[in-house]
This record gives sequence, C-alpha cells and structure tokens, in this order.
Amino acid sequence: MYLLDFVGVFAFGISGGLVGVRRHFDIFGILTLAFVTALGGGIVRDLLLGLTPPANIQNLPLVLTALGAGLLTFFVEGTIAKLRRAVLIADAIGLGAFTVTGSLTAIANGSTGLEAILVGVITATGGGVIRDVLAGRPPSVFSRELYALPALLGAILTDAAARFGVLDIPVVGRLVVWGLVVLVFGLRLAAIRFRWKSPTPPRASHE
Repeated sequence: MYLLDFVGVFAFGISGGLVGVRRHFDIFGILTLAFVTALGGGIVRDLLLGLTPPANIQNLPLVLTALGAGLLTFFVEGTIAKLRRAVLIADAIGLGAFTVTGSLTAIANGSTGLEAILVGVITATGGGVIRDVLAGRPPSVFSRELYALPALLGAILTDAAARFGVLDIPVVGRLVVWGLVVLVFGLRLAAIRFRWKSPTPPRASHE
C-alpha cells in the first residue's frame, strides 16, 4: 500500500500541476493544485474514517512527492503540455492506485461493504474534484467521460476480495491487489482510447 500511495501521489501531483500550468497560475497556484490533487482524496478518506489528523499530511515523503510533481510541471511545462496522453496515463495510474488503497484503508479500520466501496471511490476522485473546483472548471468526475465507474468497479472487487479472504493469501493477495490497480487503470485507458461515455438523457445527448 505504501508503494501504491507514492505512485498515486506522484501521478495526481503531475495532473494537478498541469491544470495549474494550463490555467496560467503562478508557482504557488501550481503547487497548490498539485498538493490538493495528490493528497486531497486521502485527506477526505481519513476524515470520513475518523482518522485525525489525516495520515498523508503527516507523511513528509508523500508531501514532498506531491510538491515535487508540481515543480516538475512548472519547470518543464512545455514538454508535459505536449505529452497530454502521457499525463492521462499517469492520471489513470493514480486512479487505480487510490481506488485500491482507499478501500483497503477503510477495510483495515473496520469499514467494509458499501462503506469501503464509497471510501475507495472518494479517495480516487476526491483530489480531482477539489482541483477542478479551485481551477474554476467543471469537475472531471461529473463529465460524460468514464472516470468514476472504473473506480467503482475496482472498489467493489477490492471489498469482495477482502471479504472472501483472498487478500490474506501470501503472494496471491499482493498479486490480486496489483491486478485490481491494473484493472482500473486499463478500464480508464480504454475509455480514453475508445471514447466510452456515461449515459445521458436523450435530450441532452442531442444538444
């Protein structure tokens, strides 16, 4: 889980910093978006679970990873802006990592079933919502593009694997955890590649 946290924090830090670059924010704004995108979902997760103060803001390596990702977008903005596809891939990695770690954290603290599923989805999408609100744009999770649905499926499967004791099996449990991360990541990439959209009312789809 610790490795997954670092993967997710760095990926979402890049995503948040890039939004700041595109909105022409200064370095403080870019670092702020990188920070809230990378750590916001985890902060909300811990508050929902009654874990205060939130663990990730006490973890200096995670904080530095988030800020480092923001600095990277600040100094090489031209390169990253052109590599939009690579940024989408990084964002998909973060989505997968935080879906699984969010659900596992809930399960480890006695919240299973629907609670673990919701916490997993909120952990994966919460930072992006905060980022978009601060940047003055509609949250990505509310767009037609499939974003929250892969996270929802990943959270459901994570909870199911824990319920049936699969995650307690040596070696197999770790493989399942990483497999779930890859599943969410793959579904998100497929949605981007094949332009999969969430259903909308017929009237809205013809506007």
